[in-house]
Amino acid sequence: MLNIGPVRFSSFELFELGKSWIALSVAFTILFRQSLGIPRAFVYALLAVAVALLLREIVRKLVAQWHHCWVFLWSNPLTLILAVISSFFGLVFAVPGSVVIRGALSPSRSGKIALSGPLANIALAVFFSILSFIPVISGFATASVVVNEWLALFNLLPFPKFDGEIVFDWNKAWYFSALILSAIIIYF
Repeated sequence: MLNIGPVRFSSFELFELGKSWIALSVAFTILFRQSLGIPRAFVYALLAVAVALLLREIVRKLVAQWHHCWVFLWSNPLTLILAVISSFFGLVFAVPGSVVIRGALSPSRSGKIALSGPLANIALAVFFSILSFIPVISGFATASVVVNEWLALFNLLPFPKFDGEIVFDWNKAWYFSALILSAIIIYF
């Protein structure tokens, strides 16, 4: 078990996050290998994916706790394999798994909890975009922008078990706002 302030991760959750971390790190290493070389790409991917996944899940857990619910990520081997395969074609289908939300749920609560993960990744992408102007960390910061944006964008797709489906069902305005924001940041 890992406690980070009021946020707790069970051994099961850490194992699921670990599988997602490894698979997505491999996928982003493949994506970055041409521009960074494999050793640097691997280090940047490991760090960027760790920060993106951990902060995303901490934010999601805090929002869930605020709404008297609990949440955890259940990794999906199929989407993780798809992430690695897609990376050979210049993009990473960055969906680490399904989010399980439990507690006193309403469509609004579920939607807000589901939206918190992609919004955390969008905020991290903006933060790392700013840091990318610092020469000594520009490579890592740029890699972190890419990781966070792909996580946000692909998790906002309105497919079953994705955050996007929950947010879309809850509130179309929030859904399209987050999706458009995510897409805009990718292109800048």
